[in-house]
Amino acid sequence: MRVLICSDLHGASDSAEFLLSQFQNRKCDLLICLGDVLYHGPRNDLPSGYEPKKVIKILNSIADKILCIRGNCDAEVDQMVLEFTLYPSYDMVINDLHCHLEHGHHLTLENIQADVIFYGHTHVSCFEKKDHRWLINPGSITMPKEHTQRSYIFWEDHSISLYNFENERIQTLRY
Repeated sequence: MRVLICSDLHGASDSAEFLLSQFQNRKCDLLICLGDVLYHGPRNDLPSGYEPKKVIKILNSIADKILCIRGNCDAEVDQMVLEFTLYPSYDMVINDLHCHLEHGHHLTLENIQADVIFYGHTHVSCFEKKDHRWLINPGSITMPKEHTQRSYIFWEDHSISLYNFENERIQTLRY
């Protein structure tokens, strides 16, 4: 299965267009968004290309191939305009790994039975091995923080890779 994973889009149309092109070019089966889809949030500056109505149209065009987690900036009204569900968290098996997906603003490792925990929220990309599992954050596709780059994850077979907005591979986990 080919999967694209992103987080913290925050209503930026250039990020949504980029993700759609990567999704199509890489022939992905699923787009996982780890929250903060449309609104920029009260603590963030208005992102470049802030056009939530355009983002809605772009994402709804592949709604049947999106699994989305509700972020701390996502609201009930967002669910009214998006044609896919915003889940509080989600557990599933992808490419032979048990995965837990959540936004990360309430992340606690207790009671999570997973090989990999994917989360967003911090806007900082991270691949960290903790105990017997991986904690992976794709960073923000729109507003990276702490000197990281705009980034996303492409996962194919047994290779999980972090890429920047210029499609340069930053890091890879092979299992």
